[in-house]
This record gives sequence, C-alpha cells and structure tokens, in this order.
Amino acid sequence: MNITVYLGATPGSDPALEPAVRELGTWIGANGHNLVYGGSKCGLMGMLAESVLASGGKVFGVEPQFFVDAGFVYDAITKLYVTQDMSERKAKMIELGDAFIAFPGGTGTLEEIAEIMSKVALRHLDAPCILYNLNGYYDGLRLLLDRMLEKELSTPEKLEGITFAASLDDVRAALS
Repeated sequence: MNITVYLGATPGSDPALEPAVRELGTWIGANGHNLVYGGSKCGLMGMLAESVLASGGKVFGVEPQFFVDAGFVYDAITKLYVTQDMSERKAKMIELGDAFIAFPGGTGTLEEIAEIMSKVALRHLDAPCILYNLNGYYDGLRLLLDRMLEKELSTPEKLEGITFAASLDDVRAALS
C-alpha cells in the first residue's frame, strides 16, 4: 500500500513528535508499505523518510521545482517526482496514494488533508483519511467538524471515512 503522509518540514517543539514520526515510518517500512510524502530532508519529513528507508521500505517524494532548487531534496529516497508547483504536487501525491495520513504539521499539512477530507466526503476518493491526533493536536479540527454537524452544514455521512487516530495502534486499525 502507498501511504501518503502530510507533515511538517520542521521538527516542531513537542518532544513527542520525533519518536512518534519515527515509529510511524518504521511501521510503514517494516510492514511492506511505501511512503509518499513531500520529498524534503528537513524536519519531521526527513525523520519519517529516514525511518521508512531504514526499515526496508520505499519512499516516493513529490516536490515542486522551487523546493528542489532551494536544496530541500532528500537524496536517499527511492524516487523523486518533481512538479511545477504546489497544486501539481498535491495532485501527484493523491494519485500515488492508497491511504492518507495527516501527522501534525502546519498550514500546508492542513491544506493538503482538507482536500483529502473533501474528496472523501464527496465520495470522489475511496481511501482512508486519518488525522494522527498525537497529544490532541487535531482536537480543534474535530470540534470544528462537530460544529458543522451541529449547524447542519455537513452530515454524518460526509464525515464517514475521516478518522482521528491518537496513536500508531489507532492508525493501524484505521488501515486494516
């Protein structure tokens, strides 16, 4: 399975991030899955890719040319797809993915997983959509989705397929 993971290119300040992202990467690689991610060697992205590779997995990076030019590419990955811009990058990551995980990240991560959530809600994508809610990182988003239901701006059916996972065990359960 190709697992697309959206996450930050910075290490973040929560000391739980590094061990959790490395645990996720080790699990992906050790279980014969492939990683699709943003292609960077920096921050959480680099840690994830490194742990997948160290566990025998394949890593497919998707990076726009301007990030390549800036020197952010992780040269050790299995394959790099270079895109013209961020929109093309998002489309390629969706094309390559069989399942989608948002690990804690910034606005780019939020944008990317929001598109997956929308495609899942509209039934334009039949794939797991998992928000890795490490230490409650995505609790605010869960509250927003609940508010959408409360205000009748969404329906429970549209939120089917969107899973909040507090741990790697929850992620594994959502993918099985």
